Amino acid sequence: MAKRINKIQEFLDEKDIDALLIKSKTVKKWMNTMTGSGCQVLITKEHGYLIVDGRYITEAKEKEHDLEIILHNPHLTGRNYLGTVEEILKKEKCKTLGVEAYQVLVKEYQEIEKLGIEVLLLDQEIAHLRIVKEDEEIEAMKKSIAITDEIYQKVIEHIHVGMSEYEISALVQYYSIASGAQQMSFDTIVATGERTALPHGRPTSRKVKAHEPIMIDFGIQYQNYQSDMTRMCFIGEPDPKIKEIYDVVLKAQLAGLGAIKAGAKGKDVDKAARDVIEAAGYGEYFNHGLGHGLGIGEDGEGPTLNSKSETVLQEHMMMSCEPGVYVPGVGGVRIEDDVAIIDGVGVPLNKTTKDYIILEEK
Repeated sequence: MAKRINKIQEFLDEKDIDALLIKSKTVKKWMNTMTGSGCQVLITKEHGYLIVDGRYITEAKEKEHDLEIILHNPHLTGRNYLGTVEEILKKEKCKTLGVEAYQVLVKEYQEIEKLGIEVLLLDQEIAHLRIVKEDEEIEAMKKSIAITDEIYQKVIEHIHVGMSEYEISALVQYYSIASGAQQMSFDTIVATGERTALPHGRPTSRKVKAHEPIMIDFGIQYQNYQSDMTRMCFIGEPDPKIKEIYDVVLKAQLAGLGAIKAGAKGKDVDKAARDVIEAAGYGEYFNHGLGHGLGIGEDGEGPTLNSKSETVLQEHMMMSCEPGVYVPGVGGVRIEDDVAIIDGVGVPLNKTTKDYIILEEK
């Protein structure tokens, strides 16, 4: 069941670390092993272990065949899983242990320090393991994104004047789960009218009116991989001011897509899109980075596309490209695609049109 054990062991050799303790659900999903809170993974240079409590032992025996399964019973030993970790580290004569900095609470870190080994807090080093996708990951993302396109098309067929943002969000949720999604990638963003000036506007009871912008930003998790797409639609012809903003954002998005290529720096891709928006006089209203990494990504995924990113893009990296302009009291526009670098260039994987989506008034 478990995958990518060798990749982690190569990382340990490269960093001269004797063992790595994995607690995050994201990395466990990336490894394709058990993800429950009572399941911890310990990888040494020679072996891999899945440490579970009694709630998970039956499932672990049924599913996991690539990691050695070890049951720990805190009711008998009086210690949590770290007692088992200590036994393994001593058996394998480990002197250093890497832990995920963003997963360990202060109290737990203090307990780990008492194991008598050097503890190394790792952050971006772990995320970097996932930044270049394997072929099977690219294929999983393509499936997730294709389903996302289908969901959006189903949702907009039902949008009408007088419908609330809550109702639109409920449709997104329904069609996502009905289409096979494990869960949503994040809380769905639905904003209408002047509320589209809120980049992360959560749905409210506000009702849709004709000619105003409708922003839907959502993604699904499918086979553990997450999509993320934003599109705008309108019931009837858009307001002229919003139409002007839309044209600027689309031009910027296409410029950003054109700059995504192997060898480019994240900050230069961001600049390509940002320059278009600034030239049109809307620079102050583009108040976030151009994009973020995609994949399993519940704890963050690289690469980042913003004005400070020094990350050099590589083949099979995956990221969003999502410029936006948000004018308070008027409204906003964001257009987002999921992009993979294939044969050296950025390829947008979404098929949903970026032309004006004009819905019939009904």
